[in-house]
Amino acid sequence: MKREETVDYHIKSAWHAISRMYNQQAAGEGFTTAIGFVLININSKEGTPATKIAPMMGLETRSLTRMLKNMEEKGLIFKKPDLVDKRSVRIFLTEEGKRKKEISVKTIREFNEQIREVVTESELQNFFKVFEKIQLVIDQVQSEGSDEINKIIFEL
Repeated sequence: MKREETVDYHIKSAWHAISRMYNQQAAGEGFTTAIGFVLININSKEGTPATKIAPMMGLETRSLTRMLKNMEEKGLIFKKPDLVDKRSVRIFLTEEGKRKKEISVKTIREFNEQIREVVTESELQNFFKVFEKIQLVIDQVQSEGSDEINKIIFEL
């Protein structure tokens, strides 16, 4: 099978192109796509528990910790103890963080509007259905993998 015939090749190459486009636009504003996605996942008014951000983004906690430290140093966020759970920390956006969040949201919205200008609603719905099926296959493969690991562990 040629790489152009594989599903993952097309997903990966499209995502890399999108990511490069987003990074170029973010770089002009002094931040990165990754920071933009973190900003989008922080509630602008109530803040967001630090422990909730990584799972929302599919990131490892360690990666997010470094990123949050960097964002705090750049004046995009600040931390406060959670008023309900004193053991937890909430992440809040500074005014600059809110501004960059708006830039991120606007960039994503504009890109999606451009896509919708050239792709029909029917094509988009089919695209989303295909991705749902791809996700089901991924979930099944991962489940089978963990089933195999569990089988090996229990045989030991």
